[in-house]
Amino acid sequence: MLVENLGQMVSKKKVPLKIPQRNNNAFVALLLTFLVLVTANKLSAQTNDDCLTCHSDSTLTMVKNKKTISLFVNAKVLSHSAHGKLQCISCHVGFNPDNTPHKANIQPIDCKTCHRDAAIKHPFHPQMLKANTVSGGEDVNCVGCHGTHDIVSPKVPGSKFYFTNLVDACGSCHKPEKEEFLTSAHANGIREGIKEAPNCFVCHKSPITAVTVHRDSTQVKIAQEKLCISCHVDNPKVRAMTSPSSGFVSSYEFSVHGKALLSGNSKAANCVNCHTAHKIKPGSDPTSTVNRFNIPNTCGQCHSQIAAEYKQSIHGVAALQKGSLDAPVCTTCHGEHNIANPKNPSSPTSFSNLSQQICSKCHASVTLSEKYGLNPNRWSTFKDSYHGLAMQGGATTVANCASCHTAHNILPPSDPRSSVFKGNLSKTCGKCHPGANEKFASGQIHISATNDKSEPILYWLASIYIVMIISVIGLMFLHNMLDFIKKAKIKKLKQMGILVHERPSHSLYLRMTLNERIQHILFALSFIVLVITGFMLQFPEAWWVAHIRSISENAFEYRGILHRIAAAIMILVSFYHLYYISFTERGKQLIKDLLPKRQDIYDALEVAKFNLGLSKTKPKLDRFSYVEKAEYWALIWGTIVMSATGLIMWFYYTLFIGLFSKLGWDIARTIHYYEAWLATLAIIVWHFYFVIFNPDIYPMNMSWITGKLTEEEMLDEHPLELEKLKDKELENDKESEQ
Repeated sequence: MLVENLGQMVSKKKVPLKIPQRNNNAFVALLLTFLVLVTANKLSAQTNDDCLTCHSDSTLTMVKNKKTISLFVNAKVLSHSAHGKLQCISCHVGFNPDNTPHKANIQPIDCKTCHRDAAIKHPFHPQMLKANTVSGGEDVNCVGCHGTHDIVSPKVPGSKFYFTNLVDACGSCHKPEKEEFLTSAHANGIREGIKEAPNCFVCHKSPITAVTVHRDSTQVKIAQEKLCISCHVDNPKVRAMTSPSSGFVSSYEFSVHGKALLSGNSKAANCVNCHTAHKIKPGSDPTSTVNRFNIPNTCGQCHSQIAAEYKQSIHGVAALQKGSLDAPVCTTCHGEHNIANPKNPSSPTSFSNLSQQICSKCHASVTLSEKYGLNPNRWSTFKDSYHGLAMQGGATTVANCASCHTAHNILPPSDPRSSVFKGNLSKTCGKCHPGANEKFASGQIHISATNDKSEPILYWLASIYIVMIISVIGLMFLHNMLDFIKKAKIKKLKQMGILVHERPSHSLYLRMTLNERIQHILFALSFIVLVITGFMLQFPEAWWVAHIRSISENAFEYRGILHRIAAAIMILVSFYHLYYISFTERGKQLIKDLLPKRQDIYDALEVAKFNLGLSKTKPKLDRFSYVEKAEYWALIWGTIVMSATGLIMWFYYTLFIGLFSKLGWDIARTIHYYEAWLATLAIIVWHFYFVIFNPDIYPMNMSWITGKLTEEEMLDEHPLELEKLKDKELENDKESEQ
């Protein structure tokens, strides 16, 4: 045939072939040889029709390794496949159609000859990187997934690997994973036609499962977390369809789990540990691993001991056995994605925040208290206790709720296993207070001085003090207001010239010796420090306390130290004053002049009449009038009461724990608190008025610094004493003249 064609080509006029007469036969031979070599492949080429001449027979088979193998090829299926335009010999290389079999050593087809990037595109089957061919296990065999002559592009709707069918395709091998995935929220999204819903390939095209020499489990878990973030945070369409906000989801990276994972801790929980890999469901689904009733088991995968304690606690029994939606589970207290380390000061479960930010949410709720018969005052009584106040002030060495009730194994006080069971209280309290005994634990823990049902004696003490404070300070204020108005009026009339202003001499009179001034200064300074540091404890969140606490993070610890130092100074000064008035001549005269007399009552009444305009003359007051005497003896009383109750609280656990129950400590604290209010208000309203705001003295009585009063001050405040001093001067002058 080739010779005939060649003859035709040569005979055509359009292709003239000029051949020299010499060597004509040699040239023809050379040309024939060239054409044979060029067309060799074409001579041996086989078309699909040639192959299908035999292979379209459905009964065509062969026996290999004692197995009968069908050699049938469906021409229609092949023509519609992804390889429909290719020739059979594109894949079946080196086959000789004249021989049976067509090749001596038939090897499996290597798809990577064309699909060189197949291993890279199939990271979920990493063994493909090591395989020389596609023979071998299912995870490296292209045929196992894509078939042979029926390969259809995944882009074709209805194809095996079209995104809606991908789960079934992968599930043919991964059956357990398929069954789990089909119940997930992601599978529901696929069924609803949501294109953003992930299928097997969307997730597994990333290296999220394989642990290799170059990729450890930590890196794999980080990759899993990043994959979830890529949809739930980075994809706006997904964000719009899911209820948790992107901020809520992304907060995982700043949580204790996220930080631990990113720092290289492979045991730290990531998305998969909590939500599972394939069975991801919303928390509202009862079968979800993050459903509130399944949370303890989910967290218990890592925190097994804590989960065991929780399950037997009153919270665990209420949630897991009784199905209470109000009972707290792990995430109620610790949060979900934003779980912070309890050692982090900003964490809700940190030592300082636990009681207020976690426990109080339920135990201060009136609704929950009524629903479950709880005491609604548990939080308020703790908040007002020393522990609660100190904690609000920034102390880190006092007890919070978990210190007594434990963090997870919380049981009712009636349960003998409970840490707050009556028989266990001495042991529980003894963790912080060595020496705590049954007597100490006999009193109530959560008490309120304003509730008569809590501890009646505390209620009545508080009530009596409140009445006393209101009445005493109220009378002081009324007295001083009338005195101020009267003195201010007289001073104005003198300025206007209506009243004659007597001009006394410039003589100075001793009011306080240096010894007395030092006593006064030390006592005043210790009192001021005690007031500031004491009320810092009682009102830890007040604006002025916040400014003091901003000076140092250890301000509260310094507060306690300063309070005790000031108390010690005040007590020492008090003892010295006792010595002073007992063993010195001036001190003996001082206490003698300060003793109350009947005349003091008359003077008080006459001053009141004068200030009210019922009398035209003001009584002449002596060295110490009823004003100073009332203040002095109130100071003596207050010092004794404050020192005694303060020492009981200070040394209770070392000296008095065997004498008093906790109720004794509570009584001392109640008296100490209200006496502090009485003393502070008395100093401000009574003492500060007479030494600072008194119109006859303003802006200040300087005798506490100089030790002396002017004759004008003596004339206004102590005219009777001035007369006595002048009379004594006259007598001395007469004696000197004689």
